Amino acid sequence: MDSEDMVTMSVAQKRAQRSRSVAIGIALAVLVVMFYVATIIKFGPAILDRAF
Repeated sequence: MDSEDMVTMSVAQKRAQRSRSVAIGIALAVLVVMFYVATIIKFGPAILDRAF
């Protein structure tokens, strides 16, 4: 890759990209928590009474 092919981002573009990355990370974390809570609600207290 030549230096001619490189794209330099402005400070505003870097800030926008970081904001998007943080938003995606937060959305992913919220999804994980929602699935976890839904699983616990679905199984209820019976999840602790599993036979081994």
